[in-house]
Parts: sequence; C-alpha cells; structure tokens
Amino acid sequence: MNLPDPVVQVSGAVEVASEVLVIPNSGAGLVPNIGVVGGREAVLVVDTGLGLANASAVREFAAEFARGRRVYLTTTHFHPEHAFGASVFAEYLVNSAQADDLRRKGSGYLEMFRGFGGHVTARLVDVTLPVPDEVYDGVRALDLGGRTVLLRPTGRGHTLGDQVVEVPDAGVLFTGDLAETGQFAIFPWFPPHDTDVSGVAWISVLDSLIAGAPHIVVPGHGTVGDVGVLQGVHAYLRELRDETWRRRDSAMAVEEIEAEVRSVLLARHPSWTGQEWIEPGVRCLCSDFSVD
Repeated sequence: MNLPDPVVQVSGAVEVASEVLVIPNSGAGLVPNIGVVGGREAVLVVDTGLGLANASAVREFAAEFARGRRVYLTTTHFHPEHAFGASVFAEYLVNSAQADDLRRKGSGYLEMFRGFGGHVTARLVDVTLPVPDEVYDGVRALDLGGRTVLLRPTGRGHTLGDQVVEVPDAGVLFTGDLAETGQFAIFPWFPPHDTDVSGVAWISVLDSLIAGAPHIVVPGHGTVGDVGVLQGVHAYLRELRDETWRRRDSAMAVEEIEAEVRSVLLARHPSWTGQEWIEPGVRCLCSDFSVD
C-alpha cells in the first residue's frame, strides 16, 4: 500500500465547548479525531493517533494546554490509530473489556498495520503494546476538578471494548468508531482472527446513545456535529442490515449478497468514502442473521 502519512495536526485544534478541544482528522486516513478536555485540576486526552511520534505531539499539546494540571489519557477502543501511542502518557485509563482486547488482539493488529508499508510502517517501528495504568469495570467518573467526565463502556459494537467519553456539563460526546461522518461504517470483520464486531449490537448501542441527546458529537473520523451524527450512522446500519438480511433470507450465496448490497449502497451514498467496509459489513450481518 502507498498510504499518505497519518500525521496528527495538533495546530488544527478547535474548541467545541468551554475547555473542550478537538484535534480534527481533517479527512486524513488512519487519523482519528482526538479530544482534550480540561477541568480546574486535570486534563483528559481522548485517543492518541498512530504511533509514538503522533502521541508525543498530542501529549505536548495537552501539556501546554494543561499548564501544570495533571494529564490523563483514555482511548475509545484498542485499534492502532486510536491507542497505539498510549505508552508516552503517564496515566492511561481503560475499561476492562478494552484492556482485554489489547491483550488478546493487540499484537495481531500491530503486525497487520505494520504490513501496510510506507509511512504507516514507519510510524509503528518502535511501538510496543500499551499497558493501562488503571483498568475499571462499569462507568468511570473522572473528576477533573469542577468537571466530571464519564468514561462509559458501551458493550459490544464496533469492538468488544468500545467506550464513549461524555462531558455532561458541555453536552459533548466522543464516540470513537461507533460513529463516523461521510463514510461507510468501519467493520473490523477479519475471520478467524477477529469477529467481535456485531452490526446488530452496534445498532442497539446507537439507540442508547441517541436517547442521551448529546448536543455535540465528536465521531471517530469525520466532521463534528450534533445528535444527527448518531442518527445518520444508525440509519445506515439499519439499511445495511435490512438489505443484507432480505437477501440472506432468500438463501443467496454470501458473494452474491455482497455484490448486490454494494451496488445498492454505492448508488445511495455515492460521495461516501470507505467503500471497502461494505463487504465486511455484509459478512458480519450474515453472521448476525445466523444467530439472531
């Protein structure tokens, strides 16, 4: 592969609410939206970018923003562009399911991403799997001083260890890859190595998030918006499910289903990127259908 360098541009940071900043991915591949949330006594960083150099730039940006305040890190899920720079931070907090994802599957994802070659491989040369400093069950209420941020595991969706990060006083929600804008939903369906993603469970997670009615939604990749970001992904996942299951119920071969559903979805969403995720989504939902 000859992918562009997935560099995090910290100079592009924007304030979306009081003391809530987003370092946007600006449409760059393998670059997540990164959050920096401040309270009186501490700052929380959400996701790292791919590799140690990106994470170090984010850490330095956060330290300058913090001006002596304590700096924490959490990650929305274990995938490399979100978490594989965590070792440069002193205090890394994750939920127990995400810690288990890192332990069980992190090495495989590291080797897979290193196989992309070029800039991606170069950014992962010195990376070792991050080891969390705190692992928690349930919702972790993190007191930043005058502001409590909720680190909320969602259960199975995009991964087993997904979590959202809520800033209740500002109405901000960081979703990780449970939501994207302008692209087809990312389905990490890689049998036999990883089949934990579930389209059906993902829809249920989004039902819950939509019910919370956040004012500002920061997706894993793409443009910051409002609750409509969640509603858009929810509508697409239902569309993908319905088109897949309608054909699955007629006993078509999976390859035929993939081709037909791809054609339908590309016609409906011609401007979206990430077309390569349609077929894995179909295969995932075929599996969901078989156990539903």
